[in-house]
Amino acid sequence: MGEASVKTLETRTDVSSPIVSEGEVRRESERTLLARLRLPRRPRIWFEVLLIAVSYWTYSLIRNAVPEQKAAALANADWIWSVEHGLGIAVEQSINHAVNSVTWLIVGMNYYYATLHFVVTIGVLVWIYRFHPGRYAATRLVLFATTGVALVGYYFYPLAPPRLMNGQQFVDTVLVHHTWGSMASGNLKHMSNQYAAMPSMHIGWSLWCGLTIFAVASAPWARILGLLYPAATLVVIVATANHFWLDAVGGMTCLAFGFAVTRIWYGSLPHRLPRQPVHTDPHPASAALLNRFRR
Repeated sequence: MGEASVKTLETRTDVSSPIVSEGEVRRESERTLLARLRLPRRPRIWFEVLLIAVSYWTYSLIRNAVPEQKAAALANADWIWSVEHGLGIAVEQSINHAVNSVTWLIVGMNYYYATLHFVVTIGVLVWIYRFHPGRYAATRLVLFATTGVALVGYYFYPLAPPRLMNGQQFVDTVLVHHTWGSMASGNLKHMSNQYAAMPSMHIGWSLWCGLTIFAVASAPWARILGLLYPAATLVVIVATANHFWLDAVGGMTCLAFGFAVTRIWYGSLPHRLPRQPVHTDPHPASAALLNRFRR
């Protein structure tokens, strides 16, 4: 009699199963989906090209759609200039005039300003995509978040670049030396918002490039070049009178925001993620719950 009772209890224990509610399944499914979205995965080239193209088109559209508040932009430029004088760092005009006196140097900087901003940024994206696919999505998110928050600055704080200030005698080096490529001077100036100098995305993007190369590259010479690139960009934006020093600080602040967003989403900085993508198959427990609910 006792043995029969034990067998009956054992049988009941074996055949019994926990009751899984619809709510539990849904919550587990949501947690699994969120975890899958955060996992580094192999990017798809067609999707990345389309995403970058649409994103940059949207960024340019919004940036140029911000009202060109000339009076406010010039007043803000005067205020920035006075603050820099107070801090003892208002040397942009001296640098602008000194470099402008060396024709080959300033012409080279004009082309640097007009081209490398895009060429190097795209080159770093392609490099990470090709050789560090597991880190690509997080690295791209830093760039996108940085650029997105910059739009807030353009909208709420219109700022004239030094070359457009009244009475300060900055040299617009693109106009003086008749170089091409700048959407901010010459015949193309009406196609771009002239008063979107704060923050400087030349600094935001170049520092993103430099830090990415420094953190991920293995060759010492590549890491050194990575750090030199944003430093050279800082000199160029000042020498061409396109930005104040404080515009660069704004760009750095936006980049810090981009890294913070990525750290929160992925739980890690991009260079600490695995170099290769991980598998994104659902957890066995989650799959079992979902299958039970479907039946």
